Amino acid sequence: MVKAGIIVFPGTNCDRDAEFALKMAGFETEYVWHDFKSVENYDLIFIPGGFSYGDYLRAGALARFSPVMGEIEKFVLKEKGLVIGVCNGFQILTEAGILPGALSRNNSLKFICKDVVIRVVNKNTPFSKFISKEELVIPIAHAEGNYYISDYKRLKQNNQIAFEYIDNPNGSIGNIAGIYNEKFNVLGMMPHPERNSVKLLGNGDGLEILLSIRRFLENERDE
Repeated sequence: MVKAGIIVFPGTNCDRDAEFALKMAGFETEYVWHDFKSVENYDLIFIPGGFSYGDYLRAGALARFSPVMGEIEKFVLKEKGLVIGVCNGFQILTEAGILPGALSRNNSLKFICKDVVIRVVNKNTPFSKFISKEELVIPIAHAEGNYYISDYKRLKQNNQIAFEYIDNPNGSIGNIAGIYNEKFNVLGMMPHPERNSVKLLGNGDGLEILLSIRRFLENERDE
């Protein structure tokens, strides 16, 4: 089985949802406390949503200094596996400089919690290669989901945009809902795939993303 490490910070609150969804997708899972210094034994690192360190100062700004983030940076540079950051996890990855750009308050200045439709932009990455749909219904729940990057043109030219909102809920530049790093081994996204991993919770579209990741990792291992 492919193995996923779920990073837990003080204030993380989507770790149980992530565990449930990853197990539904066929992963073996373990929780990784934020001050652990070893993540090399995992095929996937999942940084879940919540309010790390209470989101004091700025979302993700304190969590980026936790010891585990240095290890995740090494994990990415050495291309040991894949990393996905969801919502607060996405914010942490941008604060740490592992992903480009930044996230700020929604245009409405309000917390938004609802289902949104996102379009799969790049279907040729480790995260998306086995997604069977062009559009997915995924829940969002954030106050700071307004993504901005100064060099949007370069991000688009490099095919680093992972998902786009069909109806932009927060003001993100280019309707961006998720992005990749330049090596395509890190994905950050504001919508929560783990919250729609079974049809009882919606239509199960979130599982498409996690299953795609697992299938890629299994195929890579077989090769």
